[in-house]
Amino acid sequence: MNERPQLNYFPLRSVSVVDAVKDWILEQMIEGKLRPGSKLPTEAELCAQLGASRNSIREAIKQLEAYGVLYIKRAEGTFVTDHYEPKMLSPVLYSIILQNSRWEDFVELRRAIDIGTLYSLISRSPSGEQLIPLREALEELERAVSDGAGDVRRITEADCSFHNVITALTGNPQLITLSEYINRITVPSRIKTTEMVLATGQIDSYVRLHRQLYAIIETGDKSAVERAVVDHYVFWEKMN
Repeated sequence: MNERPQLNYFPLRSVSVVDAVKDWILEQMIEGKLRPGSKLPTEAELCAQLGASRNSIREAIKQLEAYGVLYIKRAEGTFVTDHYEPKMLSPVLYSIILQNSRWEDFVELRRAIDIGTLYSLISRSPSGEQLIPLREALEELERAVSDGAGDVRRITEADCSFHNVITALTGNPQLITLSEYINRITVPSRIKTTEMVLATGQIDSYVRLHRQLYAIIETGDKSAVERAVVDHYVFWEKMN
């Protein structure tokens, strides 16, 4: 049986009532009052405590259910989802896209995430055995570049895989999820960047920058992280 959570009730913000109810539910989740699998109060209780109409409560729950945050069991009530749903990505993903008015802001976001990811991984002092997947990803990138075919998509996929392995090695699920958002948005620009690198004959430098990142992780050289990430973005910033 689910224990009844001790929730914090407060006056709703002066936005639309539906948005205010959603904000309240999400804040209770952030504060740990509503945990995965927790049952929400009934519609009648929420109406009384939040001063919202039943229609507003239902619409807020309906929207959070559509996002995969809540789910409804007939005759039992409404519960916080206790497992990951891919559709949870959509609201955050759309938010990032819609708020991205300047490409420079997006580059800065990616750079900050990459720097933080490298610091996080290096702090874990990964062993040589743990770095095997990253070394294999680097070798695949080198093969994709050296086979002479100039396969832009293969090189781009190898690049994405290399960076995905770095993030996965941190073991941080929040960081992994955030990186998934970024990767989904940046694939088109990465393809264009790879095309530019091949067209201008700078592919050796492109590979060298990936080797540099691997070496920094392998040696645990935190002092070189920021410079390496800035260098790594040279081609991408030229393209955009």
